[in-house]
Amino acid sequence: METAGYTALSRQSGLMREMQVIANNIANANTTGYRQEGVIFSEYVSEGDGLPGVAMAAGRVGTTSFAQGGLEMTGGLYDLAIEGEGFFLVEAPEGQRLTRAGAFSPSAEGTLVTPDGYPVLDEGGAPIFVPPQAIDLAVARDGTLSSEGRAIGQVGIVRPIDPLMVTREGSQLFRSDAGFEPVESPRVMQGFVEESNVNPILQVARMVEVQRAYELGQSFMEREDDRIRTAMKTFIK
Repeated sequence: METAGYTALSRQSGLMREMQVIANNIANANTTGYRQEGVIFSEYVSEGDGLPGVAMAAGRVGTTSFAQGGLEMTGGLYDLAIEGEGFFLVEAPEGQRLTRAGAFSPSAEGTLVTPDGYPVLDEGGAPIFVPPQAIDLAVARDGTLSSEGRAIGQVGIVRPIDPLMVTREGSQLFRSDAGFEPVESPRVMQGFVEESNVNPILQVARMVEVQRAYELGQSFMEREDDRIRTAMKTFIK
């Protein structure tokens, strides 16, 4: 394959990766706490001795939008949403993780858990226990849980120390390799959950653009193949 073919193929691979990301965004447009993904294209430039430079594109760098999603009122006693910065701290099998999905519920043991059964933690990393008789559970703006006027715990609201060191795990969990710290003035809302921050209309529009760009690249590769075949036939004669 000639240089033109390699260049076009690298572009096609990046566009395919972006199409997969867009499709995943659209599929999770209604997933509570989902953060929209994106792709950054990088360029590799090679300069040979006395030869023209060759540039190839690669869509390998993933990005995540942490823009605020809409808040949906559910009225659920254990449904929580964060307004502004911060994440809920939960205990996943692989360790402590961050999430914006606050559709919680008490487990059979009385521990506050996520829909996947992961315990919700306080700032100290301990599970939060909700007494069975706490039918009047109230959650303050700072995440403090109380029943009958007495505090029973506080939901841990933290933020990554280095946002660039945050890695997505699944659709709703994030790992902070650089650690995290408490949010000084969190704003927690009871009876709400945060919706996905995906704009489906913009994502569909971008999907059309990527599809057209991919088709254009495919057409170029077909014409380049025809040109090489024609040249080979001419030289053979």
